[in-house]
Amino acid sequence: MLDALSGRFPVSVVTGFLGSGKTTLINKLLKRPDMNRVAVIVNEFGEQAIDNDLVEISSEQMMLLNNGCLCCVLRGDLQETLRDLFVKRRNGDIIDFTRVIIETTGLADPAPVMQTLMTDDMLLAHYRLDCVVTLADAVNGIEQLDTMQEPVKQAALADRIVITKSDLAGEDATSRLEARLRELNPQAPIKRAVNGEIDLEFLIDVGLRNTKAKLADVERWMGEPDEHGEHHRHDVNVKSFCLRYQEPMTWQAFSQTMEVLGALRGSDMLRVKGLINIAGHAGPMVVQGVQHLFHPPVELAAWPSEDHSTRIVFITRNIPRETVANLFAAIGAVTVTA
Repeated sequence: MLDALSGRFPVSVVTGFLGSGKTTLINKLLKRPDMNRVAVIVNEFGEQAIDNDLVEISSEQMMLLNNGCLCCVLRGDLQETLRDLFVKRRNGDIIDFTRVIIETTGLADPAPVMQTLMTDDMLLAHYRLDCVVTLADAVNGIEQLDTMQEPVKQAALADRIVITKSDLAGEDATSRLEARLRELNPQAPIKRAVNGEIDLEFLIDVGLRNTKAKLADVERWMGEPDEHGEHHRHDVNVKSFCLRYQEPMTWQAFSQTMEVLGALRGSDMLRVKGLINIAGHAGPMVVQGVQHLFHPPVELAAWPSEDHSTRIVFITRNIPRETVANLFAAIGAVTVTA
């Protein structure tokens, strides 16, 4: 049988507020010899292009960089751009890229980008969301998180967080920003980058690549384990928590709970990741959602460890842990007795 995950191009979404250093980071990544078959989609070039040495313009919107990578300017719909990239690659009109990086604008909400990759049938057949990388500026990050919603959501949706400009901000400011980011998103590992330099392994191949995933693969995707309750500051409405269930549940119970949450509070259910123990299945169902939209579930071939408990990580806005747990209990009870 075809593997539901393997063979699809991994897509990394690089986001972060204005001036956080997204282009610098991508430039450094593209200079690595093992990143020479990448298609980069940027919302706009701004003052600094992805590369100063464009050696060939293959179309109005696509440029071949001198390292072999392809840069594509997003001027319209992301779905159309990704479809066009795939068709041109298949026809031999552009390089045979193996990975896609999407750089959002500094004011962009990454949720619609993620939802596009989760819900378009054609894109689902050829692409998979690998990770969301959020950059945070150590010089201005605290003030931005205090005064604007965009950087808060960018941090909450991240799989990986990179702190930039730590050399300019100093240790005290950088440590305070790191602590604040951990409260917003305790599951996302955090590293510091200086002048855009960071380990490539930290940023790529975060998502599950096939249904025979090992424990290390699952842990890398799920993030740092944290099951000790909600994390939030008194002045921040974003909460993160993990629910764990030892007994198998029915798919009906899980899907109905998510449907009710999505209908009532979809815009505030920022991100969901989980391994679900469905009665009668050999492996767990992998689920992930952004607000009211969910990626089609994928069943792993087997459990990656002896722990077969359901665990679901929620990052929400003004939705406490008890609300979600009580809804699971209520709908689960109804499903069992129906």
